[in-house]
Amino acid sequence: MSASAVMAPHSNPLPARAGRGSKNIVPESQTMPRKLFELVGADATRPFSPFCWRTRMALAHKGLTSETVPWRFTEKSAIAPHGSEKVPVLLDGEKPVVDSWTIANYLEDNYSDRPSLFGGEGGRAMARMLNWWGDVVVVGGMFPMIAADIVTRLAPDDAAYFRKTREARLGGMRLEDAAASREKDVLAFRKNLDPMRLTLKTQLYLGGTAPNYADYIVFGCFQWARVVSEFKLLAEDDPVHAWRERLFDAFDGLARKSPGFAV
Repeated sequence: MSASAVMAPHSNPLPARAGRGSKNIVPESQTMPRKLFELVGADATRPFSPFCWRTRMALAHKGLTSETVPWRFTEKSAIAPHGSEKVPVLLDGEKPVVDSWTIANYLEDNYSDRPSLFGGEGGRAMARMLNWWGDVVVVGGMFPMIAADIVTRLAPDDAAYFRKTREARLGGMRLEDAAASREKDVLAFRKNLDPMRLTLKTQLYLGGTAPNYADYIVFGCFQWARVVSEFKLLAEDDPVHAWRERLFDAFDGLARKSPGFAV
């Protein structure tokens, strides 16, 4: 497995909202080391899972460091001891936490002295719905348009695995055939973003005046696409495009600094 890299803490892009409780923030020197298994392709410097990016942004929001452990589709044995076949997998000291939504809740509950990801239990409940919307509408809408690009970013064994499993999800359709109509399909995808677009006409972020986990749910999908594909999913005059640009620059440009395409 490729050498690991340390993801340093970042200041929040806007003044932080207080977390629940009245404790002082625990210095990083007093917390246990963390490791985050993240999906990469042939290039270990390009983490590209939408779910891992949700977790990356959540950790940055909390001001928490983590050591990145590059992981590939065919390396399931590396995370099997932690009870998962997929990433992200967060090791908080010796405790494994799997699944991006579970990790977000774990961070909120166990680091409540740090800026809140949800802004309260009502925000957490609404984010649960948005998490499903992000999976079904955003990831599901993007996937047929960019999957053929993903396979070109993988090593041979991973590419064979990805093609077999993802073409099965597409009912046997070749990845290239699914992408063939993307110039037309992207128009319907953009239309499906209307609820988000209308929201962003009256506020800077889904979370309001500052980003929270609602934003990271959707942003992780766009960062996934940016890392693997040159295809432009958004028009430049779209409010969603402007929102995405702001999130690229959040936390000292965490996402923008990660290798990707100019989309």
